[in-house]
Amino acid sequence: MQRLARNGGTAGLLRWLAGRADGWAGIARSDGTLLSASGAAPSGPLTAPADVPDVPRLIAEGVRALTERGALAYSHDTGAHTVLLFPLPGPHDPHAEDRGAAPLLAVVTPRPVAAGLATLLADVLMPLSLCREAEAVERKRRRVDLAESRGREAVLHLLMTGQLSIAQQVAGALRPRLPDPVRVCVVECPGDSRDEVARVCAEADGGRSWIVRCPVYARHLILVSPDGGTATDEAVAALVDRCVVGVSERVPLADTATGYRQAFHALAVAREVPGRHVRFGAAPEPALVVGTAGRRWAEALLTPLLTYVPRRGQDPGSQELAATAASWLAFSSHATDHLKVHRNTLAARLRLIGELLGLDLHRLADQAALDLALRIRATPAPVCTPDPGPANDHTSGQRDGGAAPGHANGAAHGLDEVLRRPAVQEWALRQLAPVAGAAEETLRTWLRCEGRLGPTAAELGISVPGARKRLTRLETVLQRSLLRPPSARYDLWLALRARESAAAEATS
Repeated sequence: MQRLARNGGTAGLLRWLAGRADGWAGIARSDGTLLSASGAAPSGPLTAPADVPDVPRLIAEGVRALTERGALAYSHDTGAHTVLLFPLPGPHDPHAEDRGAAPLLAVVTPRPVAAGLATLLADVLMPLSLCREAEAVERKRRRVDLAESRGREAVLHLLMTGQLSIAQQVAGALRPRLPDPVRVCVVECPGDSRDEVARVCAEADGGRSWIVRCPVYARHLILVSPDGGTATDEAVAALVDRCVVGVSERVPLADTATGYRQAFHALAVAREVPGRHVRFGAAPEPALVVGTAGRRWAEALLTPLLTYVPRRGQDPGSQELAATAASWLAFSSHATDHLKVHRNTLAARLRLIGELLGLDLHRLADQAALDLALRIRATPAPVCTPDPGPANDHTSGQRDGGAAPGHANGAAHGLDEVLRRPAVQEWALRQLAPVAGAAEETLRTWLRCEGRLGPTAAELGISVPGARKRLTRLETVLQRSLLRPPSARYDLWLALRARESAAAEATS
């Protein structure tokens, strides 16, 4: 009994009792409802073997008789079987008036009852009751852990959508407090070890990091760590075999979404290096170099979305639609896991967003424009590179390229004007500097094919695995994730468009 209580718990004890009784064993409520039974699957019906009579009926009758007579135990012979009932000891005194409310151990055994079986059942009551109490505590612990995990996930979602004050209020009920500034770390865990790696992370930095189980990737942990603390990322990569770690630059807490993208790109590179640990190389965000004209372009493009008022109160409003767009651009189809919505709901919202903005969200060009506009909106205006002046800024005096906001052609034309800014040209040059020749042709083809592997392979005249291998090598060269979202394809499309726009202007 003691061995089964430690290793098998309630289910193990009931199976053993059923074997000793050569029949059926289970636990029932005081109203006769069966709670658990020997041989039952975790989610299956609480049935009895074919040679055992109608157990639920026998148990219900026995419970009624036990309650009516106020007995401490009950035995009833029916045909070829005997029903034995024993109340389980619990927090209440078994001799009290409400003893009928205690769950009951029920055993159905063939007649005659084996010698010593009643004594055996009386002896097993205490370990069985302790097992049930331990399992109840474990279920409560799991519910608490799940609630805390969902709370941390909610805080991360608020940070990723720029709702800093609300995130800090919610985080106040959990530990530790949100640091500022931060480094975002993405840890890819081997197998099903995410919980164990989370414990290693917490021990490595003394519980100073905000640790969240990624709602999108089942093997990922996201750490929001205080800048200047211990090198938790390096320690985790060294302590956990086959663990891969990517780390962002130092960013303000309000830019957690930027830090996550950087850490995810670093993770793609870390998979290919022996140390399994990479920190994101310095590279400015495009939203930081677009200047005032870029902010005007983004405002003009997003105005139909940000001023949208739903016709019904239960429909998503402008802020929820903007968050949906940002999540989908970052995680693609995995946005359903991030937003906790059905795929049909996501598709309906994306159709509405496309209609409001006049964009075709199936096109990479329009996706890149919307992604840049949302990132500009999320970047504080004073941080952006100031305009150099009318003499050097091609966008001086233009609001959106002369086209009405909310239409794809106008958005593309206005974007070209923004991409010709000298600061944006410098940014584009840095993005594309590592690629040349065949690598650049692969990149161009992949972007021209809307980031799809099949058409890219066909246009290059190679197999799909060959195209995937080329893009994997490009990830290492560019130090960016390409094949898994969040992908750098929007930045790379913008960089190529900036270079082509400047070249076209120079030849005109």
